[in-house]
Amino acid sequence: MTSTTSAGARTPAPTLRPHGQTVMGILGAVALVHLLNDLTQAMLPSIYPMLKAQFGLNFTQVGLITLVFQCTASLLQPWIGLYTDRKPMPFLLPLGMCATLAGVLLMAIAASFGALLVAAALIGIGSSTFHPEASRVARLASGGRFGFAQSLFQVGGNIGSALGPLLAAGIIVGRGQGNIAWFALLVVAAIAVLVRVSGWHRDHLAGLPRKAAAAAPSPLSQGRVIGALAVLALLVFSKYIYMSSLTSYYTFYLIEKFGLSVASAQMYLFLFLAAVAAGTFMGGPIGDRIGRKRVIWMSILGAAPFTLMLPYVDLLWTAILSVVIGFVISSAFSAIVVFAQELMPGKVGMIAGIFFGLMFGVSGIGAAAMGHLADVAGIAYVYKLCSYLPLLGVLTVLLPKMQRR
Repeated sequence: MTSTTSAGARTPAPTLRPHGQTVMGILGAVALVHLLNDLTQAMLPSIYPMLKAQFGLNFTQVGLITLVFQCTASLLQPWIGLYTDRKPMPFLLPLGMCATLAGVLLMAIAASFGALLVAAALIGIGSSTFHPEASRVARLASGGRFGFAQSLFQVGGNIGSALGPLLAAGIIVGRGQGNIAWFALLVVAAIAVLVRVSGWHRDHLAGLPRKAAAAAPSPLSQGRVIGALAVLALLVFSKYIYMSSLTSYYTFYLIEKFGLSVASAQMYLFLFLAAVAAGTFMGGPIGDRIGRKRVIWMSILGAAPFTLMLPYVDLLWTAILSVVIGFVISSAFSAIVVFAQELMPGKVGMIAGIFFGLMFGVSGIGAAAMGHLADVAGIAYVYKLCSYLPLLGVLTVLLPKMQRR
């Protein structure tokens, strides 16, 4: 019990303490799998134009695919997090990823709109088990650098989301639905990594006395905690409804307004998602230093001037503003998750499940609603309407001031 650990070293997990040394090997592993997981998920909206043409879908049906995926990815997450807070299940990570594998293979052979919905649901189920459990592992391996660990974990997913459209354009678009099956190889690699991560998680939990692992009570009253969580939920709502307008319909917007090809529009989407990845990575460490409330202020409300300009500019400025928006608005999520976890110590999995689930659920509902609105009023109107959402960032003033440790 006196041996020390180093990043990536194969010493027994029980020597690690929650506020000890950061285990970079484990953080890197969960970030890598987050990359592979979200890259696979990003494939789905990237092939919407192909599916729309092949199956004769309208925008409402495209939105329903996203809704089914996002709902299965969101509704299960809080319950999985709550259950595993009480009864940890380290090997749930690779088991959940098997559902994603089944969804990808079904998507490659689907012959009807109903089959597409089932495939999207399976991919969502895999996501619902991965996010709360992987977020818990990242926090355990953080060594007390919670913002850094959450950002590193989250940026893996953002990089995957940025690479997804590029791989989809190179492997699937123009080559046929069957090529979706190539993405199954990425999921198999993720399962292999998660088996090793789950082994570390199991050994680490075995070395932690149950009573010693009990968390301190929240520094705030129950009423203030509930109020703060409600404010954080509204901030996630404003952030991810707007983000959904870009991730789900940005390519359609560019094609309709500027006459771009599908491949060219995917490149602009990649630039936006790459900016999202960079902003996510910066948000956590900055929050560790200057406080998470300040990061939330600057991220959501700070994006408002740029979102309000976006619907009225030419192609060059559309690209520039989308990069700025992606970088600024994405820095908030890691800070929001860690802020919420500090409000409710000991509920790491449940909080991660709630906020990752809220992210997916809000995005799915928003995508479906915006798809219907685009059918009725046009894509350009959707972007004008959504541009006001970041103004809800002013609600950050209602968050309590947490003492930084």
